[in-house]
Amino acid sequence: MSTPFRYTEPQPPKAATGRVAEVYEQLAREFGIDEPVTFVVLSSAPELLAPAWALMRESLIAGPGSRTGKELAALGVSLANRCPFCVDAHTVLLHATGDHALAERLARGERPENEEHARVLEWGKQTRVPGGLGPEPYPFPGEDAPGYLGTALAFHFINRIVSALVTENLLPGNVQRFRAVRSLAGRTLARTVRRPARPGAALALLDLPDPGESPAWAGGTAVGPAYAALLRAAMAGGALLDADDQDLVEEVLLDWDGAHPSLTPDPFPDRRERPGARLALLAALAPYRITDEDVAAWRRPEHTDHCLVHLVAYGAFLAVDRIESAFTRNSVRT
Repeated sequence: MSTPFRYTEPQPPKAATGRVAEVYEQLAREFGIDEPVTFVVLSSAPELLAPAWALMRESLIAGPGSRTGKELAALGVSLANRCPFCVDAHTVLLHATGDHALAERLARGERPENEEHARVLEWGKQTRVPGGLGPEPYPFPGEDAPGYLGTALAFHFINRIVSALVTENLLPGNVQRFRAVRSLAGRTLARTVRRPARPGAALALLDLPDPGESPAWAGGTAVGPAYAALLRAAMAGGALLDADDQDLVEEVLLDWDGAHPSLTPDPFPDRRERPGARLALLAALAPYRITDEDVAAWRRPEHTDHCLVHLVAYGAFLAVDRIESAFTRNSVRT
């Protein structure tokens, strides 16, 4: 039977217990989608699943700022990261907000007619380049920055997880490419998407970090501890690499300028010599280029699905951390 997952076999959501079951319950209620593969793929590592959901929930769903605006920012991020699954998902979710004409302009690859919408979309695209946003003000009210910044960072992480570990089809047969299907899917989610959400509800699912670990740009909102919890969980995946490989991966990310790596020559470590470093760097910079051979070269009998998800999450979050550092420097802008 075909599966939307690449390289892992997550436990069926109906069999989930404990923290994983609690996450699924909140997801279904507040995201409106039962068993979304973007989160099911993380269920092999519950310590990643809960904070990944919390960051998205507390920023996109319950954070400050309009849902349409944050969906546009997330769409911009997904376009910049070349994640077709997430591009299609945000187009459907824009239908759910009621912005049908906007959703269809974007589905056709056209620029939004509304200039504010266009600026937010472009801002989302530019977040891939660390420090590339420049000194200009945000294209949204300063008090909404925690919601928008958290949304952008959440999807820089989610895009990479999806591109690495999930197939590209949002719906079977890619039927979301049809306008009628996009519109209908959005309408089925409309009530949930437009319902107000209480900030902080996802924090009960986390082992909360110390208050001092929350980033300044989060402004004391629930977005901050959610981000800090995901950072802590994702960075634990570095333990799957030896010290030399960790140093190599982190040094490459320090110098990364947001560009997509060239196809030739191959800039990544040789899979026969440093398969773990190669996989982590692919997850960070070009997860859509991870191949069966890359995974097979690294994966030994002791490497469970839990290990693979953690290694991919580690690489993905190194890219997020590089991007977030620029947000931190610019957090005083309004």
